[in-house]
Amino acid sequence: MAETSATTGTGEPASRPRKSSWKYIGPGIVVAATGVGAGDLVATLIAGSKFGYTLMWAAVIGCVVKISLAEAAGRWHLATGRTLFDGWRSLGPWTTVYFAIYVVVWGFIYGATAMSSSALPIVALFPDGPGLKFWAIVTGLIGLVFVWFNRYAVFEKVMTVLIGIMFVVVVYVAIRVVPDVGASFAGLLPVLPDGSLLYTLGLIGGVGGTITMAAYGYWVNAKGWGNSSWMKVMRLDNRVAYITTGIFVVAMLIVGAELLHASQTALTSGDRGLIDLGKVLEDRFGAATAKLFLVGFFATSFSSLIGVWHGVSLMFADFVERFRAPAAGGEEKAGPAAAERHQRSLPFRAYLLWLTFPPMTLLWLDEPFGLVIAYGVLGAFFMPFLALTLIWLLNSSRTPGEWRNGWLSNGMLALSGLLFVVLCVQQVRELPW
Repeated sequence: MAETSATTGTGEPASRPRKSSWKYIGPGIVVAATGVGAGDLVATLIAGSKFGYTLMWAAVIGCVVKISLAEAAGRWHLATGRTLFDGWRSLGPWTTVYFAIYVVVWGFIYGATAMSSSALPIVALFPDGPGLKFWAIVTGLIGLVFVWFNRYAVFEKVMTVLIGIMFVVVVYVAIRVVPDVGASFAGLLPVLPDGSLLYTLGLIGGVGGTITMAAYGYWVNAKGWGNSSWMKVMRLDNRVAYITTGIFVVAMLIVGAELLHASQTALTSGDRGLIDLGKVLEDRFGAATAKLFLVGFFATSFSSLIGVWHGVSLMFADFVERFRAPAAGGEEKAGPAAAERHQRSLPFRAYLLWLTFPPMTLLWLDEPFGLVIAYGVLGAFFMPFLALTLIWLLNSSRTPGEWRNGWLSNGMLALSGLLFVVLCVQQVRELPW
């Protein structure tokens, strides 16, 4: 698409388009580090252990789907000067009701999940120390203090270090198990073995696909990108994010295929599956490799924790501000100034506290049955909600003409929406009703 030098949705003249450059990369690294959690890596490992390299093609398609979704979210922020929640609100009050319920219930359950996930590798590294609950609380409090007292620039640097650790460890383990290059290339041919449909859909739609994709536009603004002159930069940044995610997925598929498939080793589902893998690595390659892997496991989990603590709190602060505004599209505009204001705001800090302290009660209690149901249903519906509302917003007069969806964007978002609807139905069916 051609860049514009006309007035943008922020009311500012769009300055000369910035050339896409590696020196600007940042929000993409943050969204990649946040979106890939320990549970995602286990799901990928299990797919590799069951089907070898056969589903490699699904990982590639998944990256393309995520690129299209995050690009659409970032494009909305830059082209219109409005936040994503501002766009949702313009579609009707139903979006406000849905998001209000979702962000409260999801945050309550996710807070406990993220703290437990970050504590697991610490307990494995220091088995004679305090237990899981202690380390879960410590990691939650560290995340709270870090995000409370730091702005986006420092947050991005720390996330870059964490994703660097993740990248080095995961790729090192994949190389160490000696991948079958011929089989991995053969896995790029679309094939569906018996019983693989749900694993395939999970690889395409699950890894790196959470509410943090919606937070991408907020991080773009927090980075200082405020209008359509940053569009090329944002697109490069977004591609880097999901190519990085793709490398993680491929590397973990390789580990699953080479280390677990041949030996038919089963992993525990969920985050604890990575503890199982640590034991397998120790048996085969020694304690040093196993400990290095646990460090990578911690970086994966803790980056997701602080990423959600920051990104979803930004979204919540915007939600509160827009809810208080007299009408959607009022005087308050999106952009770097708004992102800076949100990071200092009472709603931002209130949601940080909500993510940290109430979920600690779940570390002692089994998750209440009703909350599990609500969390599962709301979570399953979020990605279809995101994909379909982006199609709506980016094909309407709310978006300047030159930045509306073309046929490729519409096709990819429609494919994403269909995929996530199928996943949504399956997730709801699997809930313990």
